[in-house]
Amino acid sequence: MTAVAKLHRTSATASGEEAELFEIIKRRSFRLGKFTLSSGAESDLYFNLKSTMMSPRGAYLSAQAFLHRIWPSGVDFVGGLEMGAVPIIGSLAALSEQCGRPVRTFFVRKEPKKHGTKDLVEGLALGESLAGSRVMILDDVATSGGSILKAVNPVREAGATVDTAMVLVDREEGASDFLAKHGIKLLSVFKGHEFR
Repeated sequence: MTAVAKLHRTSATASGEEAELFEIIKRRSFRLGKFTLSSGAESDLYFNLKSTMMSPRGAYLSAQAFLHRIWPSGVDFVGGLEMGAVPIIGSLAALSEQCGRPVRTFFVRKEPKKHGTKDLVEGLALGESLAGSRVMILDDVATSGGSILKAVNPVREAGATVDTAMVLVDREEGASDFLAKHGIKLLSVFKGHEFR
């Protein structure tokens, strides 16, 4: 399929690809059991989406799912916190270029580099700025929403408007309400309950 043809896919095709992505996540990245999450909370659902986002087909399908939601939004940049957002950001940047609708990307470090320019926001060219731009924050999975907010704050401090975030999986454990209190609407490709 050509890049131009990809731009004109039907919703049925998109649904088929997202059904395939769901099965890849379920097989490669999802577990049921007793787990302590990075937030310290306990859950019976566990997602490690790196193994989906780093597989060739999973990377492609994840990027497609995100792009079909990013393109209509009219944002100027997408970015997210290391490490969860980095694989998907790289994949969607490359795929967006191939499709002829490039999406500019960046990532936010958890702490500034200790050397060189000591940047917190990475991926911008010399003289390029987020100031005055509309930005969507991405992540692999949302639990409490804390990781997303860690990316939002320095982006807002850089002068960008951030009112939307998107994840592959919203675990439905408070992130949506938490982020709404900070003026951010949370979008997701999938919801946690779909994996039960």
